[in-house]
Amino acid sequence: MYSRKIDLDLEGIKAEIIYHHFNDIEIKTFLLSFDTRRRVLSTLEGFKEVKFVGNHYNPPQLWDFVHNNKKSYEEKIYTDLGLNLKDVAMLYTGANIDNISIKTEEYKNVKISACVTAGVKSNAQRIGEDKAGSIEIKEGEFKSLGTVNIILLTNASFSDGAMARSIITITEAKTIAFEDLNIRSSYNPEIQATGTGTDNIIVVPGLSFGQKITYTGGHAKAGEIMARVVTNSVKEAILKQEKDLK
Repeated sequence: MYSRKIDLDLEGIKAEIIYHHFNDIEIKTFLLSFDTRRRVLSTLEGFKEVKFVGNHYNPPQLWDFVHNNKKSYEEKIYTDLGLNLKDVAMLYTGANIDNISIKTEEYKNVKISACVTAGVKSNAQRIGEDKAGSIEIKEGEFKSLGTVNIILLTNASFSDGAMARSIITITEAKTIAFEDLNIRSSYNPEIQATGTGTDNIIVVPGLSFGQKITYTGGHAKAGEIMARVVTNSVKEAILKQEKDLK
């Protein structure tokens, strides 16, 4: 197991990609480590106080195993990384972590960064128009299909409302990237995709920076910057992943 440092100009956060193995197959984890616990918002787990946020990649040859053995697989990777499940908010992807895109903008000392991996080949969809594949995924099961995972970081303090509103802004920005790249539905190529069926987001605010930000919609500077870094990161991540698959 070894790691590669990732440059991320946000105080109190260390970023790295960790290369490790499961059954002699290489797996990869993008891991953010915090000097102090952060209260984050994850579309997988809701609000959670954590020391780490991650995005974990397992390759296609492991997908069936992971789908049927989620708990044992998670236990192995957390043991490898020396992490406790309660201290981590993790996302999962079938997109190569090495194709991560990170974009940052700053306005009046407020920094906002988006860290994105994106695969769109297998399950891009136009939500509400493409038919759902199931009523609800069974607890303890998941598949790492084409997925857009977005980790949004800032040095500014966000209210809970601002964190929740960020999910809308980020989702709208992701959809703009799909439109700009003309990503079509995997199920009906005649229609424009709005995302994939497994996209997820984690919002990581700062501990304190001036006045707490309470609104992150399109009429706020924070929302404007957030949308721009997300759109640009999603577009770059999709293009990097597609190039890797050729």
